[in-house]
Amino acid sequence: MTTGKIFTDEELRDMGTQTAELIRAAIDAGDNDKAKRLTRRMFREWLSMHDLYRDWTTALMSFIGRRFGDDVLQEALKESCTVWLKPVAALYHQCDRDGNPRRKAELLAAGLRGHLMPVKIEEDEEKFIFEMEPCGSGGRLIQEGYYGPPIDFLKIEKPQPMTTGQKDMPVYCAHGPVLSMLGIEWGGAPVFFEEPSDKLGDKNCKFYLYKSPKDTPAELYARVGKEKKG
Repeated sequence: MTTGKIFTDEELRDMGTQTAELIRAAIDAGDNDKAKRLTRRMFREWLSMHDLYRDWTTALMSFIGRRFGDDVLQEALKESCTVWLKPVAALYHQCDRDGNPRRKAELLAAGLRGHLMPVKIEEDEEKFIFEMEPCGSGGRLIQEGYYGPPIDFLKIEKPQPMTTGQKDMPVYCAHGPVLSMLGIEWGGAPVFFEEPSDKLGDKNCKFYLYKSPKDTPAELYARVGKEKKG
């Protein structure tokens, strides 16, 4: 049987302190090497938690789809995505009212950086185009083999708006089209439009953010089963 203390009081305090606070303390003390080590540790901590929720969410979606079918799966995705997308959409709509597409691009970039992968961003006259390299969530699930044995997450077999017309869509990736549906239903245009690649896991998906939502092409509406009005 182990007896006696294993950690010092200082080690216990450090173990329970946010890594970001330890990084600040190391920088203030001029210990750059320690700050760099802690930065790498913080990335590993964040990625582990990110992937835990990614996998948990995908397991839940797989269960819902298998047990109750595609219609209930889409309904569940709409209900669950509404909780976080609605306040995000309000921020984007305020940017539109203010004529501030720059802020919209900054918001989407911040959201995608939360997946902890590099983001390629391009701009043309009417829109911004974002690509994660690689996709930090759905793409990595595919690359890491989660849709094969022994995990066998669900693939949505039937082409439909929830899959932008693709067959065998990995279930995690279906939330992207659902986000576009919700934006159209709430405000007449997608908040942003995620275009799934034709080789998910091998080619990057693209996110289109139009500087003026009214410029979103009718073709993108049709891909999620919607019609552009006016």
